[in-house]
Amino acid sequence: MSEDISEIPAGLRTVADLDLKPALEAVLMVVDEPATEEHLAKILERPKRQIADALRELADEYTVQGRGFELRLIAGGWRFYTRPAYATAVERFVLDGQQARLTQAALETLAVVAYRQPVSRSRVSAVRGVNCDGVMRTLLQRGLVEEAGTEPETGAILYTTTNYFLERMGLRGLDELPELAPFLPEADAIEAETQEGVPSFDPDAPDAPGTDDADDQTEF
Repeated sequence: MSEDISEIPAGLRTVADLDLKPALEAVLMVVDEPATEEHLAKILERPKRQIADALRELADEYTVQGRGFELRLIAGGWRFYTRPAYATAVERFVLDGQQARLTQAALETLAVVAYRQPVSRSRVSAVRGVNCDGVMRTLLQRGLVEEAGTEPETGAILYTTTNYFLERMGLRGLDELPELAPFLPEADAIEAETQEGVPSFDPDAPDAPGTDDADDQTEF
């Protein structure tokens, strides 16, 4: 655009008058979740292809310049992220030496949901061999899993992972989850054995059998 935006009176400026790349940067600085190309095209009144090209050019420019942040396509949208090489500095600033991590029980439960979704709480409990109600509530509160209808046969609530899960894991989609086979070659056999020796859990029962992950309410 040949005309300087500053020369256009503020009351006459439109989104279409703005230089595209700075406009994209301004919007992406305030998003709280990845922004899709379709949404950005609508907001900035530009063709989707033009938006996509500008985003990729910006991402390449930041890499070439060695900036401390990068622009990444994650979970179907674009967002700024700290470049991995500088993650330690950000963690030190944000956490101030404290770690806010999921417990081992929460990670195991999240993994079962990720690979078996949609899945009920009783199914997750059977796979893990322990009542996971407390952990599931924590994962729901954290926005990592969500309800996704009910199981036709039993009416049990089914759970799936969320876009926030993809964002936190740095995945574009569930198809990018690593294959389990190289790590757990006997996964199906192990699960079958586990199910035989573990009672079925009713997630709505107040005294569901099995050991509960009692410490998961204070895990973070």
